[in-house]
Amino acid sequence: MIEHERISYLNKNGEQKGQYVIYWMQASQRTILNHALEFAISTANQRSLPVIVYFELIDNFPEANLRHYYFMLEGLKEVVAELSKLGIKMIINYPPAKQFPDLIELSKNAVMVITDCGYLNFAKEWRKRIAKQLSCMMIKVESDIVIPVETVSPKEEFTAGTFRPKVHRLLLNYLKPLKIKKPVHSSLNFKVKSFSINNLKACVNQLSLDSSVLPSNDYHGGTSQAEKYLNQFIETKLKRYETLSNDPSQDYLSNMSPYLHFGQVSPLYIAIRIKLETPLEAQETYLEELIIRRELAINYIHYNPNYNRYEGLPDWAFKTLEEHTYDFREHIYSLDDFENAQTHDPYWNAAQREMLITGKMHGYMRMYWGKKILEWSPSPREAFKYCLYLNNKYELDGRDPNGYTGIAWCFGKHDRAWGERPIFGKVRYMNDKGLKRKFNIDGYVEKVNRLK
Repeated sequence: MIEHERISYLNKNGEQKGQYVIYWMQASQRTILNHALEFAISTANQRSLPVIVYFELIDNFPEANLRHYYFMLEGLKEVVAELSKLGIKMIINYPPAKQFPDLIELSKNAVMVITDCGYLNFAKEWRKRIAKQLSCMMIKVESDIVIPVETVSPKEEFTAGTFRPKVHRLLLNYLKPLKIKKPVHSSLNFKVKSFSINNLKACVNQLSLDSSVLPSNDYHGGTSQAEKYLNQFIETKLKRYETLSNDPSQDYLSNMSPYLHFGQVSPLYIAIRIKLETPLEAQETYLEELIIRRELAINYIHYNPNYNRYEGLPDWAFKTLEEHTYDFREHIYSLDDFENAQTHDPYWNAAQREMLITGKMHGYMRMYWGKKILEWSPSPREAFKYCLYLNNKYELDGRDPNGYTGIAWCFGKHDRAWGERPIFGKVRYMNDKGLKRKFNIDGYVEKVNRLK
């Protein structure tokens, strides 16, 4: 059963007579534990109709490049195959080609359109704009979060301390599995053209993409890949996650963030497996990050429209950083210096190179990385821009609530004021002495140097 809090109406239109129900898939690119897909199938079965899944492939998606598209398309190939097993046709529309039907055209013969949920500003506006253009009902189903964002809190939460108890009060109500029904009627025989993604290299060559960032050789897209990493994590890493996950010289991460970003795995699916398959004492730290921290990030993005701007920082952090804008800086680097990993700090350079090569940076180093950009940039305002640019360009999970919030954390978001110091003001400081004291940080540098 799908909780009613996950469901919202995006326009005031009613159902219309139609031949099918459309699920406009965008954020939740999977078949496993996808509430929007299940809602579409249930709705169609109740009306004895088939389901069509529609995906809009655009090559000017904000800040996305070849690395992001290739990872996404690897996952979408699996989605097409899995939907076919269910008897559901997936139509991929590539707008510039002008030979494939778009959502508005398809919706003329649809009872209603179901979609999933996006939290970034442009994703919200995209859905609102489409909803206004439809003649039929459009319903949004929230499926990439454990607890619907507005159910947990009606406002922006400023710390995990205020957010955590609200989540814990509701959590058991939402930690529930969801079994996808099979459609009563197949849509596979529908004669509707779709953009082919069978050959990924040929596919991306047809798109007008920023190809300055190559696909990752280390991480490949798809629910099957997410499943592989999750199995490894549960079997060999979770029991030592609390003590070793912060150590960049070790490999005790789940590697779920790129797959969560593209909706190729459900956070609810991960949480349920962790709960059912692992000892209670091993769960707390990881579930804190997966649920509390990740959903606090979504809370920030949802309620603060300035999440991608320096002005979106907490008042105290903005004020203290502005007061120290003109402090003396021993090192000042340009964006090119940062992008090419040309600083005096071998640990920072290693973190940047890890991101350049693999599309993913160790989480602890990501915090250090952001703090040092703040310290070594001409101003905190420039530093914020540099962080966003580099994170969104190279990280597979860039352009994401967690990514925006992680950068904002480096500038004081969801943190408290600390002792005042130059450049940082009252914002938390990090240095290489902490890396050397806590970890075999030179081992991390050696590990990165072996990457190709």
